[in-house]
Amino acid sequence: MIKECTTIELKEKLDSNQNIQFIDCRENQEWNEAHISGATLIPLSEFEANYESVLKDKNAQIVIQCRSGARSMKACMFLLSKGFTDITNVEGGIMSWMQEGFPVITE
Repeated sequence: MIKECTTIELKEKLDSNQNIQFIDCRENQEWNEAHISGATLIPLSEFEANYESVLKDKNAQIVIQCRSGARSMKACMFLLSKGFTDITNVEGGIMSWMQEGFPVITE
């Protein structure tokens, strides 16, 4: 089952240092424009090839974010098919995060 959380819930998880693996599945160029502190980049275009190097525990709490929530849902569905058990999709992605006025890292 894939859970969903709002960007407000994501901020609470990050602020309280919950033990989550936070993945951004956007592409490199998008990441370079702005990303959320604490996220690990695994672009969706490389997800299948690279997810195992980052996501080693199939029972870990994994939260996935993209630009608006569509690509991250694809990544969530892929992980579900690989036996991961605790997957959360961030509704609205980084667009919603920025609309809430939460901080991003820009390079």
